[in-house]
Amino acid sequence: MAGIAERASADAQGVPADLLDGYLAELDEVSTTRQPLRPDRLRVRREVGARAAERGVSLHGVIDLHLSATWLAWRSLSGVRRATGADAVRAAGEAVFKAADAAVTAIAEGYEEAQRWSVRQEESFRREFVDDLLDGRNLGQLAERAERFGLRLAGSNVVAAVRSAHPVVDGGAVFRAVETSLGLRLDSRDVLVTTKEGLLVCVAPEAMTDVPDEFVRQVAAALGPDSAWRVGLGRAHSGPGGVVRSFEQARHALDIAERLGLPGRLHKAVDLLVYRVLLRDRAALENLVSVVLEPLRGARGGPGPLLDTLASYFANGQVAAACARELHLGVRTVTYRLQRVAELTGYHVEDHAQALSLHVAVLGAKLLDWPSSAD
Repeated sequence: MAGIAERASADAQGVPADLLDGYLAELDEVSTTRQPLRPDRLRVRREVGARAAERGVSLHGVIDLHLSATWLAWRSLSGVRRATGADAVRAAGEAVFKAADAAVTAIAEGYEEAQRWSVRQEESFRREFVDDLLDGRNLGQLAERAERFGLRLAGSNVVAAVRSAHPVVDGGAVFRAVETSLGLRLDSRDVLVTTKEGLLVCVAPEAMTDVPDEFVRQVAAALGPDSAWRVGLGRAHSGPGGVVRSFEQARHALDIAERLGLPGRLHKAVDLLVYRVLLRDRAALENLVSVVLEPLRGARGGPGPLLDTLASYFANGQVAAACARELHLGVRTVTYRLQRVAELTGYHVEDHAQALSLHVAVLGAKLLDWPSSAD
C-alpha cells in the first residue's frame, strides 16, 4: 500500500502522499465488508480536505490523488483478490467506488469550509487594518501590515472618498464594480479600495496621478449620472499617519461641498483651503455671521430668500442678471432684495469692503448652517 500511495502521488503531479491518511486501508476494509465508510472515517476525509486547503494544495489535486489511489489499489484490495466470480467482484467494486465517492465529497466539504474560514479571516484582518489605517491607530505596525495588502506607506499617498445617497458597504454591488474596474484599468496592487462609515474610499500613491480621475469615472459608471454623489480628494501626505490626514481632508472637502452646494462631483481639499481657514476660528466666524446677518431675521418671510440671493449673487460674480437667471427671478426682484439687505444690515454690495464682509458672512452661514443652528 505504501508503494501505491507514492505512485498515486506521482500520478497526481506530486500532491503529497500523506494526504491519503489511511484512505487505502479504509478502501481495503470496505472491499471486504461491503459497508459504507463510517462517520468517523468521513470526518478524517473532511480534515484532509481542510489540511490540503491550508497547505495550498488545490482541490483538484487532492481529489486527483484519492482517485488515482483508488484505481491503482483496486487489484490489491483484499475483497477484490478474494472475490470468486463476477458477482463478488461487482459487489466489491460497487462498495469501493461508493466509498470513493463519499470520500471525495467529504474532502470537498472540508476544503470549501477551510476556504470560507480563510476568506472570513482575511476579511476580518483587512477590516481591522483599514480601520486602523483610516482612524490613525497602531501607526507603528501599519507599514508592515500594509505590505500584505499591497500598500507602501513610506511614500506619499492620497485618499479619495465618495459619499452617495445610499451608504456603500464592503462586498456590495457598487464596491465590487469600482474595485474590479479600477483594478483592471490600473493593473496595480498599490491601490486600496475599501469602505469606511458608508463612504467608498480609495487610497493610492501620489505618483499615480491618474488614479483620482479614473476613480471618479468608475464611481460614475457604478452609481450613474443621475444619483446624488460627490468625491472628496485629500492632499498627499507621507508615512502611515499621512493616510488618515488625507482621509480627514477628503471628508472635510465633502462636508464643505455639501454645505455650500458647490457644483461638480470632485472636490479637492487643496481648492477649499480658504474654508478651512474660516472654520479654524469658529468663534470669530460665528461672531461675523451674527453681526452682519442677524438683522436679516427681520425680513418678511425670514432670512432665507435674502440669504439665497446673496449666495447666488456672489457665486455669479456679482452680476444681477446671472443671479436672476439662476434663481428664476426677475432682475428687479434681485435688485430689490439686495437693496433690502442693505437697509436691514447696513452693508452694501456696491462697496468692495462691505461686499467682502457680506460674502464671507454668507459663506460662514452655510458652513455653520445658520440660521437653523442659532435657533
